Amino acid sequence: MLLAVDLQSCFVEGSAVSAPDGPLVLERINRLARVCRENGVLVVFTQFALEPGGADLGALAWTSPPARDGLLDRGSETAALHPGLEVDRECDIFVEKPRFGAFHRTKLEDLLRERGIDTVIVGGLLTNICCETTAREAAVRDFAVYFLSDGTTTDDMGGVSAAELQRATLATLGFLFAQVVTVAQIEQAIREGGGA
Repeated sequence: MLLAVDLQSCFVEGSAVSAPDGPLVLERINRLARVCRENGVLVVFTQFALEPGGADLGALAWTSPPARDGLLDRGSETAALHPGLEVDRECDIFVEKPRFGAFHRTKLEDLLRERGIDTVIVGGLLTNICCETTAREAAVRDFAVYFLSDGTTTDDMGGVSAAELQRATLATLGFLFAQVVTVAQIEQAIREGGGA
């Protein structure tokens, strides 16, 4: 199953929390999603969404400026899936999440178990925040995790460059939580393996 994390307008481009390579990752995820659909692999899109007015902010009120500032308010243009994202409303699944990980306070695990899915491919935005959290959540739930090295990206944070953050995240995940692969490697594996 392809788990495309938070390809939302505010993270892809045009805001203070956008990743510089957001549009490139969006393009790669679109391509991979097409391969998945053609081969019977489920595609799931997550969306970080909060109640307008901050009723469900919790700790995000002091730890997350994008949440506090309303960028992730449900129904806002900034929180919407990016208009360049190719979705298939007939067969793709959409999961709203209230925190960084896709499994926390969502029905994602139940959805996967009911379908007999034991492997997830994680891509999207941002590498070291929502994608990493989701990959770790999946791993501790005993899903096999493939993490896309070039199907994720991030931005500079806390005086550390995006390249350094990307490298450190991939090293950590690859050591303990996931198999780190490229989009092209996963596309080839899906085609050769017949998908689902």
